[in-house]
Amino acid sequence: MAENTPAGSTTDGAITVGQPVEQPADARVSAAPSYDVADFPVPNGREEEWRFTPLERLRGLHDGTAEATGSLRVEVTAPEAVTVQTVDRTDPRVGKAGKPVDRVVAQAFSAFEKASVISVPKDTVLTEPVRISVHGEGGVAYGHQVVEVGAFAEAVVVLDHTGDTTLAANVEFLVGDGAKLTVVSVQDWADTAVHVAQHTALVGRDASFKSVVVTFGGDVVRLHPRVVYGATGGEADLFGLYFTDRGQHQEHRLFIDHDTPHCRSNVAYKGALQGQDAHAVWIGDVLIRAAAEGTDTYELNRNLVLTDGARVDSVPNLEIETGEIVGAGHASATGRFEDEQLFYLMSRGIRAEDARRLVVRGFFGELVQQIGLPDLEERLMAKIDTELEAAVG
Repeated sequence: MAENTPAGSTTDGAITVGQPVEQPADARVSAAPSYDVADFPVPNGREEEWRFTPLERLRGLHDGTAEATGSLRVEVTAPEAVTVQTVDRTDPRVGKAGKPVDRVVAQAFSAFEKASVISVPKDTVLTEPVRISVHGEGGVAYGHQVVEVGAFAEAVVVLDHTGDTTLAANVEFLVGDGAKLTVVSVQDWADTAVHVAQHTALVGRDASFKSVVVTFGGDVVRLHPRVVYGATGGEADLFGLYFTDRGQHQEHRLFIDHDTPHCRSNVAYKGALQGQDAHAVWIGDVLIRAAAEGTDTYELNRNLVLTDGARVDSVPNLEIETGEIVGAGHASATGRFEDEQLFYLMSRGIRAEDARRLVVRGFFGELVQQIGLPDLEERLMAKIDTELEAAVG
């Protein structure tokens, strides 16, 4: 089915063009990135980066009262060429991609005991994906993973989150020169889980990074995907889909830092919401610095509201400090099913619930196909069907 565009409100976001000014690495946060949790004030919900987040539902992750009482079961299945290590924070690869950008992920960096490092040697092309299973077993946990792909290597990594936990974590992706890395991060938590994490990719010269973030479960999920470029010619594609159900809060806050000339980025996130107090937040920040001549970037967010009582906050931001770029743009759209779409399908003998399913499948289909793993694509489409059937029931 062709992609369906929701009808409703549309915004082009905020664009500023001008001379560079003194500011933190991300002008929309109150403190500069840091490894030290003490550098971040305890948020009160009035800060720009926290105003959408239900702090009272973070179970103390934001104010330092959440002690590590739980555990995570982390299992890695990888081809023989891949090296899997458990290291401490003194390993030079830990923290290499970038610093934490808020108090929760800084707390995670300060509190984790051991990090998992998955390394793909240079010039190695993997024919099977690396699968990292992270299963929550209750309580509060802090985690750290590093995925390192050597020069001119190619790999697909699936990061699969299940179970129940209160988790704060950092995940780093080190993409070597000329390398290609695809990462699929699935948040399929139990309904009571809380997950706050920062995903940071450092993209090397002429390297390619593709991220597909899929969020279904959890009481509160707040993810912060970030991209920084280590040299010219880097490319980043950030795709995402989320299905926000009754009472869930799902927040995706992206930041792409174009501080290097002749790099490209593309962002496309789509979400569907249903049920009372379902709340989805999407923040897309792209900063093109004065030195980043030849940048080409675009970001898009679309949301499909399936029932009354759901709420979407979608804020694309584009800040440009140089006029010497190839292109830059962004857009956001939120709306309901178009009555004409449902009528067209139902007039051809398709039941209302089946028509609804076809429209949502078409809405998400293009992004699901970006995964490139048939078994995972089938699992995710089945999950979407299950969510829809629960609403109808």
